[in-house]
Amino acid sequence: MEMTREEFEGAVSDGLDLVPPELTAQIDNVVVLVEDDAPADEPTLLGLYEGVPLTERDLGWAAGSLPDRITIFRNPTLAICESVEEVVEEVAITVVHEIAHHFGIDDERLHALGWG
Repeated sequence: MEMTREEFEGAVSDGLDLVPPELTAQIDNVVVLVEDDAPADEPTLLGLYEGVPLTERDLGWAAGSLPDRITIFRNPTLAICESVEEVVEEVAITVVHEIAHHFGIDDERLHALGWG
């Protein structure tokens, strides 16, 4: 599957638009990025949350803290999809999955909820 970086970033934006407004209002200090390739030690990774989940922040956390990062990886996503529609769906699932980590939901719970 081929898709330009711009088209892929549009799919990520569309995935973010699917997150209910009551949740996006609670997302705090997070940047969403697109990278072409996943880390070398996990080349098939579709997305990654790096930061301090809301459930683990204390009152002094925000002072001077860098934003949490959600990175969506373009090439691994394109490698498992056969159509634009599949890319859009997979990106939306990955975006929701990584945002859930920001809210303190771990992989085990996400898999149980069907957001593998």
